[in-house]
Amino acid sequence: MKKFIETIKNIFRIEDLRKRILYTLFIILIYRLGAHVVLPGINPGALSAFTKSAQEGLLGMLDLFSGGAFSNASIFALGIMPYISASIVIQLLTLAVPYFQRLQKEGESGRKKLNQITRYLTVAVVAIQGPAYIAQIQGQFSGAISPSMLTPVFGHLTIFALTSFILLISGTLFIMWLGERITDNGIGNGISMIIMIGIIARLPFALKAEFSSRIGDMNGGPIIFILELVIMMLIIAFCIMLVQGTRRVPVQYAKRIVGNKQYGGVRNFLPLKVNAAGVMPIIFAQAIMFLPLTFVSVTEQSTSGFWHSFIDYNGWGYNIVFFLMIILFTYFYTAITINPQQIAEDLKKNGGFIPGTKPGKQTAELIENIMSRITLPGSIFLAIVAILPAIVRLFGVNQQFAQFFGGTSLLIMVGVVLDTLQQIESHLLMRHYDGLTKSGRIKGRYSGGAY
Repeated sequence: MKKFIETIKNIFRIEDLRKRILYTLFIILIYRLGAHVVLPGINPGALSAFTKSAQEGLLGMLDLFSGGAFSNASIFALGIMPYISASIVIQLLTLAVPYFQRLQKEGESGRKKLNQITRYLTVAVVAIQGPAYIAQIQGQFSGAISPSMLTPVFGHLTIFALTSFILLISGTLFIMWLGERITDNGIGNGISMIIMIGIIARLPFALKAEFSSRIGDMNGGPIIFILELVIMMLIIAFCIMLVQGTRRVPVQYAKRIVGNKQYGGVRNFLPLKVNAAGVMPIIFAQAIMFLPLTFVSVTEQSTSGFWHSFIDYNGWGYNIVFFLMIILFTYFYTAITINPQQIAEDLKKNGGFIPGTKPGKQTAELIENIMSRITLPGSIFLAIVAILPAIVRLFGVNQQFAQFFGGTSLLIMVGVVLDTLQQIESHLLMRHYDGLTKSGRIKGRYSGGAY
């Protein structure tokens, strides 16, 4: 405890680090205040039915990522997720389209162009999601909207729909700007930090709902609630291992790499990870699983039968498809981020080789074979963590609290915390202070190349 207090004091002794932390907290405060600014024309007191419905199923997941802004009908209701979706699309385009590949290789100027294209694409995503969100409020909860705001301006387009659409786009762009300010002047990755803060903001409400459920309804009592907390801590520990991954592949799949003579003949293990894709397969799969919900909201289709199986967050059909998609996307994302041919060429250039394997094509084939084997257990573990919320729901866990037992939310929280601690650790070690750990090394997603 004494060492921990001394480390906190050291953190605030470093002027640059202190300013960065305080600046980050200030930006987070602005973001949290904005999450409670309701769209014009809405009576928050009459929005209780929408708030309750927006905390269940897939809508509850959207509300979790926005820090409650979605259920509050806030100007930040769509959160940062449209930007995340646009970033994923741009990332895929840089792998398949020559124009985007050239921009990626142009350095700082290319990066600025890609960021600008990502912003334009974000507006396009909001242009699709925004009307669906507005239509849901107008169609199902029009009683919460002031009658004067429902006056038509262009055909069926009302004043409420027009102003809300403009504010939703502005809100998402403003959140993007806040994230960039944290990245440039604060501590940690700004966009990831904003997502994590939104998730953490819902944790107290989830704990309260679960505690009330266990105590008020006589559904197990405090003993079961404490047991749930212990299980959640164990899952968090497992997620830390999954996010950090490993830099050493299993012995039965890999051979030692022999380097030059100055390293005594043995240089290192193959620099591959069991979880090379990080949390990205879950984000990819989750984004696709949101599409049926958007389609139903826009077209006002019935949620029974076929569509219900893809919208029921706790249903077997949804989770089986989600599970399989994560495994497929793990292989896909690993394939586009790990280039066996490049690794084989780097080994050859540096004078390294694998005993019993010829440099070049055979080495690349061996590495590809190793990656295909170690990716399978990594993808299965990732898929299990992703569907854990649905599994714990079978044991009577409250919907809000179940979301913290795994899935994208928990992996993002773990990853962002590790990244932030790693940056703080670097500042301390650069100025010859003791780090946050005895080893002085914290591996985040980016240090291990996982996210």
